[in-house]
Amino acid sequence: MTSESSDPQRPGQAAPAVRAQTLALQGLANKLVRGLLRTPLLCRVVGSRLVTLYIVGRKSGRRYTVPVAYTRHEEALLIGTPFGWGRNLRTGEPVDIRLKGQRRRADVQVFTDEAQVTEHYAVMARDNHNFAKFNKISLDQGGNPDPADLRLAWAAGARAFRLTPH
Repeated sequence: MTSESSDPQRPGQAAPAVRAQTLALQGLANKLVRGLLRTPLLCRVVGSRLVTLYIVGRKSGRRYTVPVAYTRHEEALLIGTPFGWGRNLRTGEPVDIRLKGQRRRADVQVFTDEAQVTEHYAVMARDNHNFAKFNKISLDQGGNPDPADLRLAWAAGARAFRLTPH
């Protein structure tokens, strides 16, 4: 199924459906993970690959608390998502995060063009095979992501973000 893209980077283009898979009880799973990421000691184990983002809706003003996988890369955190909450992150507008139990601010850099998204998704997929699986990015025997799958992720609305914690 395709839908008309509302992404300003791809105006008028039909975008494929989001490829990332969610759990049947994703809301419950997120609530459990958020609790674990706030718990002393447990946050060090669970938080080795997860960060919590505290996002405010750009139109609604609604507050979202989103646990998301990250990859450390070039002294920053890389995250990616095809989901709508990602549109609330803007380059130059800091976001609150909880990283390894500590709440702090992080600078945000947003990537939406094909070359940058596929490059960053490739880094994340190589580093975290669960990220690759979640985003339906196949890996070859050497652990390298399939370029066609990376392009499909971008075409379906994936965005990549670099977070630099303070």
